[in-house]
Amino acid sequence: MAGRAQPSGPAGSGGGAPGLLPLLLLLLSAAAIIPRGDGQNLVTEDVTVVEGDVATISCRVKNSDDSVIQLLNPNRQTIYFRDFRPLKDSRFQLVNFSNSELRVSLTNVSISDEGRYFCQLYTDPPQEIYTTITVLVPPRNLVIDIQKETAVEGEEIELNCTAMASRPATTIRWFKGNKELTGKSEVEQWSDMYTVTSQLLLKVGREDDGVPVICLVDHPAVKDLQTQRYLEVMYKPQVRVSQNYPLQGLTREGEPLELTCTAFGKPQPTDMRWLRVDDEMPQHVVVSGSNLLISNLNKTDNGTYRCEASNAVGKSHADYMLFVYDPPTTIPPPTTTTTTTTTIPTTITDTTATTEPAVHGFTQLPNSAEELDYGDLSDSRAGEEGVIRSVDHAVVGGVVAVVVFAMLCLLIILGRYFARHKGTYFTHEAKGADDAADADTAIINAEGGQNNSEEKKEYFI
Repeated sequence: MAGRAQPSGPAGSGGGAPGLLPLLLLLLSAAAIIPRGDGQNLVTEDVTVVEGDVATISCRVKNSDDSVIQLLNPNRQTIYFRDFRPLKDSRFQLVNFSNSELRVSLTNVSISDEGRYFCQLYTDPPQEIYTTITVLVPPRNLVIDIQKETAVEGEEIELNCTAMASRPATTIRWFKGNKELTGKSEVEQWSDMYTVTSQLLLKVGREDDGVPVICLVDHPAVKDLQTQRYLEVMYKPQVRVSQNYPLQGLTREGEPLELTCTAFGKPQPTDMRWLRVDDEMPQHVVVSGSNLLISNLNKTDNGTYRCEASNAVGKSHADYMLFVYDPPTTIPPPTTTTTTTTTIPTTITDTTATTEPAVHGFTQLPNSAEELDYGDLSDSRAGEEGVIRSVDHAVVGGVVAVVVFAMLCLLIILGRYFARHKGTYFTHEAKGADDAADADTAIINAEGGQNNSEEKKEYFI
């Protein structure tokens, strides 16, 4: 058996006694090489290594009693016997040797080194255990091929990612940005190597322009191996119309209007124009490149204005609906002066006459105009109504006060009058007739008698 120690020295010749000594030496040497060792165990582990790296094989003995350890290759050739290397392969180097361990390193590992390696212990009976070296080969190359370098939005393109000459076969994963996609893989085996190709069908849009498509490899021999390609997608213009003036509020009659058209696309739009939908463009409208200007709005300008832009992919547009509103109506500020009763109807009539035309014109506006101006107009009318109510209350209070004052004066006058005229009153013809028995006698006895009847007068105060 290779690697087993052989006896050396003369075999002996001549008589029997002299030949016994070499035989005795041989037996003693064999006893030293193959000792008995009950209860001894060999321990080792499998080794996985990437091609080109270093593999370390360890043969360990539990409960060692100085038995001989040797390491053999898959072809049963002795690599190391104790600390001696019979195999002429300098890639094998002794790392550690003791009575309990034989540790050997193998540098620059290749596929041909893969297989079973045997640890042997010279006991009675001999013990043997094997360890397996597995060699991993990372992909030699990782490439993404795109069916079309430049795609148009809405198209479906084909991408292929190939991982060549790996062992074991790789797993390919696809990502678009941070989103993982699903591809279809095929595996081809060449000798001990595997080539994997994954196909991805992707429908692209304008949002995919400039986004990376990543091909990522999952393989035990390599980490973070990936390659990527950036998508190039052509798309028709995106058009937007913005109002530069007036910045806020309504477009009113007599005021200017300025619009700007912006367009983005790939390739960048080169043709841009303004038109009026279902009508001719007014003559007083000024178009300068992407800008549209109306210096003096009037009701005839009402309509839909469209900005169109086009490139090699297609044409797009954006619309602006113009509605010209009436000029703003100025509402006089409400008065808070208290007026007399005779002037109140005039104040109410004037306020109503000023407010009614603005409300009438306002009700004919669209909903957007009502929502924009209704709050200001309602606040003005609410203020005027509050002033009118306060004036009404003041007038009513004044009238009540005057009436109460007049009644108090009348009561005072009547009281004074009745107080002055309280008591008994006598007429002049009754003088001298107090003691008369009857009326006729009183008349006869009255002072002056009948002769003075013409001079009698009554006075009332």
